[in-house]
Amino acid sequence: MRTAAIIGTAGYAGQETLDRVLAHADLEPVALGSDSLAGQPAWTLDPRLDPALPDFSTNAEAAASGAEVLFLCLGNDGAAAFEPPAGTVVVDLSGAHRLADDELARAWYGTAPGAWSYGLPELFPAQGLLIANPGCYATAALLALAPLAGQIDSAVVDAKSGVSGAGKSLKASSHAGSVLENFAPYAVGAHRHAPEIAQQLGLAVCFVPHLLPVRRGLLATCYVQTAADVTSVLEAAYADSPVVRVLPEGMAPELSRVQGTDLAEIGVFTDGATGTAIVICALDNLGKGAAGQAVQNANLALGLDETAGLRLSGVLV
Repeated sequence: MRTAAIIGTAGYAGQETLDRVLAHADLEPVALGSDSLAGQPAWTLDPRLDPALPDFSTNAEAAASGAEVLFLCLGNDGAAAFEPPAGTVVVDLSGAHRLADDELARAWYGTAPGAWSYGLPELFPAQGLLIANPGCYATAALLALAPLAGQIDSAVVDAKSGVSGAGKSLKASSHAGSVLENFAPYAVGAHRHAPEIAQQLGLAVCFVPHLLPVRRGLLATCYVQTAADVTSVLEAAYADSPVVRVLPEGMAPELSRVQGTDLAEIGVFTDGATGTAIVICALDNLGKGAAGQAVQNANLALGLDETAGLRLSGVLV
């Protein structure tokens, strides 16, 4: 049995990570960090949790618990200020360390090859101690486009996410009065996931995110010009993946089939008028877009079954 600690357990990503660790045959949660709930029993977060779980500790105490892997489920600022214990695998679910020129990552673990890695298991398997878990939008866009990267010059990514993608902190833009019966783009031309996507693809990306009036789920519609047989390329890329499914011709991905899972669906279409290839990816922003991918990365880092603890039902095969 390997040991895990969760830093920031009370947030959406932290709760979802805990759910998967509890379902994991080879991971034991030895510390649950939450500065707001420190000293309280785990069931105060959710009455369905086992009373035998460790009580909440501060995030600093959880980090010092001696766990073999830390899931860092803090906001960007908190993750950037976090100092990990030496020699511990850290899977960072924030956006603090996703860019390859990250100075903080070098300060933590040095410049040796593999000290830092960007962990999207199907495309960029993680290595080293600090694993930057990809953003939810970036995961969908990269699953759709990365296998085509050598055969396209640019891409347009039109993406929509449920409100849980904005995190648990209160903000006017995520109030029910702003979200329900509404649909709007945000951070147009300035979203932090755009350079992340471009970095991994190595090409220019026009990225526009939108907020859906749903709790969870994400769908990215990607437009590219290419001479490649897109379906064949994607089917080959994910032929052995237990997580990513390329749907049969003419079938479109849907949120309802991926919500609550750690799976991703990809559908491929062609616009006859312009010859544009349209690649659509759907996933759960809290699953494959966050906690599920974090546990998948931890499994690979610890030499465990890649799918242990993951939710792998709810999608058409």
